[in-house]
Amino acid sequence: MGRGKIEIKRIDNSTNRQVTFSKRKNGILKKAREINVLCEAEVSLIVFSSTGKMAEFCSPNSSLIKILDKYQKGSGRKLWDAKHEYLNSEVERVKKENDNMQIELRHLKGEDLTSLTPKELIPIEEALSNGLSKVKERQSEIVKVMKKNGRMLEEENKHLNYILLKTQQMEIHGNARDLENEYQHNRRDYPSTIPFAFHIQPIQPNLQEH
Repeated sequence: MGRGKIEIKRIDNSTNRQVTFSKRKNGILKKAREINVLCEAEVSLIVFSSTGKMAEFCSPNSSLIKILDKYQKGSGRKLWDAKHEYLNSEVERVKKENDNMQIELRHLKGEDLTSLTPKELIPIEEALSNGLSKVKERQSEIVKVMKKNGRMLEEENKHLNYILLKTQQMEIHGNARDLENEYQHNRRDYPSTIPFAFHIQPIQPNLQEH
């Protein structure tokens, strides 16, 4: 004796309805797998129960997005703007990443640590320790550079002072040579004999006194 036909209408009893859904869902998923394997067909199946639970199947060699793109091209229906969909997902990803970074930053500042476990505090401690080591290394490098530059400036200052001293000495010696040259030049211009000099005659003896 064969099974009688079941009238296709909503099952009022919630328990029977749930059992029927589970059986037929498994059956349709099985058929989707079979047609995929037997016929190399690209299949994508999504089923939602009345309670919102989802069951899905997609061909292993494909993806839901690819199949839906083919559906858009084949049917001429535009399900979504792929460009905007990509931008929305990218914005969500960046927003989530930014939120995680903000949480990590607060933890590194020592904020909102009460909810963390000792295991979660270990990487924060390691990050702070590594950061402190890097800061000390950089500080040492800056101090070395400043000392080196200070020595270079000191040497340059000594060199400039030496050049200034030599320049002053050369100017002094140069002025002395100019005075000597001027003196020698004046000696050539004026003769050693004095003009209009009076020649004193020797005293003649007084003959009357004798």
